[in-house]
Amino acid sequence: MAAIPAAQAQEPRGGDPSAAAAQTLTWTADNDITRYKTQPTTAVAGETTIVFENSAATGNTTSMPHTLTFDTSDPDYNNDVNVNLMANPNDANGGRWEVTATLTPGTYRFFCAIPGHGSMQGELVVTEDGGGEDTTPPEVTATVDGEQNEAGDYVGSASVALEATDEGSGVEAIEYAVDGGEFAPYEAPIVLNTVGEHSVVYRATDVAGNVSEDQTTTVAVVEPSGDDTTPPEVTATVDGEQNEAGDYLTMATVTLEATDADSGVAGIEYAVNGGEFAPYTEPVMVHSVGDHSVSYRATDNAGNSSEAGTASFTVVQDGGEDPDDPPPADCPEADDRPLVVVGDVLTQVPNRTNPEGCTVNEMIEDERGWSSNGSFLTHVAEVTADLVADGVIDQEGRRKIRRAADRSDVGEPGNQAGYERILDGTAQSLDRWGHVGGGAFELNEDGSITSSTEVEGMGMLWFPEAQYGDFVLRLKFRDDTAGGTANSGVFVGFPRVHGHPEESRPEWVAIKYGHEIQISDNRGGDQYKTGSVYGFDLVNRGASMPTPTGVWNDYEIRVVDQHYSVYRNGLLINEFDNAPGQLFSPPRADDPGTDGRQNETGYIGLQTHGTSDVITFSDVRIREL
Repeated sequence: MAAIPAAQAQEPRGGDPSAAAAQTLTWTADNDITRYKTQPTTAVAGETTIVFENSAATGNTTSMPHTLTFDTSDPDYNNDVNVNLMANPNDANGGRWEVTATLTPGTYRFFCAIPGHGSMQGELVVTEDGGGEDTTPPEVTATVDGEQNEAGDYVGSASVALEATDEGSGVEAIEYAVDGGEFAPYEAPIVLNTVGEHSVVYRATDVAGNVSEDQTTTVAVVEPSGDDTTPPEVTATVDGEQNEAGDYLTMATVTLEATDADSGVAGIEYAVNGGEFAPYTEPVMVHSVGDHSVSYRATDNAGNSSEAGTASFTVVQDGGEDPDDPPPADCPEADDRPLVVVGDVLTQVPNRTNPEGCTVNEMIEDERGWSSNGSFLTHVAEVTADLVADGVIDQEGRRKIRRAADRSDVGEPGNQAGYERILDGTAQSLDRWGHVGGGAFELNEDGSITSSTEVEGMGMLWFPEAQYGDFVLRLKFRDDTAGGTANSGVFVGFPRVHGHPEESRPEWVAIKYGHEIQISDNRGGDQYKTGSVYGFDLVNRGASMPTPTGVWNDYEIRVVDQHYSVYRNGLLINEFDNAPGQLFSPPRADDPGTDGRQNETGYIGLQTHGTSDVITFSDVRIREL
């Protein structure tokens, strides 16, 4: 993935001391997807250099991408600074990016926007600059964890976590020293696993240079009783609202617990849907519709590891509908994303189904044309009142939805036409499209279209009636490949496919002179997974939020001033800037790179890759911005 540029002040850059602002705030990340490794909590108002580093130097050994994103949608927080930086050790800056922004007094919320990393979040409190020089050092606390015996000694090992706060200029660093050694920067809980009495001395420094007094925590570690050769026992509990079939409605929460009667539990790990194991720190929440598995294991302080266990379960749409079924015919819109989205605002409210079988998103009708924002707000107030009365949402959910509607641009000048449905499930709608190259699409009884398993070759269904500049394109796709996964994609921004002066093959005009937004949940094969801008901007499988075959996915592609944003099931999975000078990778001799893709407007198309890549599309609609 490319780094996500901030929209304020300047482009992200590697550390340039000459460009530093009066105040520098630094966030760091490592392999953990549940927290930032370090993060400031306070700052003073004014020009600030914001640094985000997620690199080998900060402990990232897996190339896991993270973002530092400031929340600009919640009115309870300051929303005047647009910071959205993505970093990983293999990017162009080695995982270190920075921007300059002007902070104002109040509280900012920040978080990681990578799907599944939602617990990486915090608040930054900004005070007026002018309250006098900061002369107060930070406050530091130590927390010791581990299994203890009756005497209070720690059996096998103990870990010491340090935390510092500073209400003035903010915490700059925490240091510690073990057993009289030299001070070192604190980055993660300190593990003490040798028998004996240990001392941990710690202190913190704030941005103004004030250093706290040294404090000491003493920890005694004793041998486990006997030779421990027995691994821990681990149990998994799956919680959530279930239907009569035992499937979980909207989401499921997996809680893991481990016990070890001898040396004690050292740690628990988990993996979702066959992914890599990660440290377990809190219950795992699974939102996406489909079949899921959570594997788990634990290790004790003697080094014994349990065999991996697995909890398997199915998440369905609220009401227990089969996720393959289309929305009810009488619903105003088709929108079964897991969370309620009003306009462009994600509310975090579950997108449940009302007694008539329509989702909250479908009842809000934010995709249709509205004559004014006021009429839309009145409609939302009435609909949410009914949803509360039906028990679909609570009053807090209603408040969040109405606030999101108030912040949206639905019905505002420039957004009164709504979305145009250019593939609505009718034969007349499909006749508006043209097919070039190999393959074919066939219309199904439910109004969707599926790529042919009989007509060989790679080709594209394209919409020749209009070219689009800035737009939002939304559609649904489903991987219907038997015994495997499909390779497909959505083409955008390409010129007219017939009569191109440099490419005689119409389908290749889209490939070479437009961008393919990839669809592929394959575990192996092509490195570009769903959400990738093919050839230019890579999304790995974990970040693409894969779903099982046979499950409908909502796909949204937003293009504004050559900046591409890709959403899957309502969550942002990639951003890309179509700047000149980028080369196609892996190299292709006749590919013009992004220099050949600087089109102000272009057409859209749906790819059929071959008879073994079976993909189904439905409900294609677009709104010009």
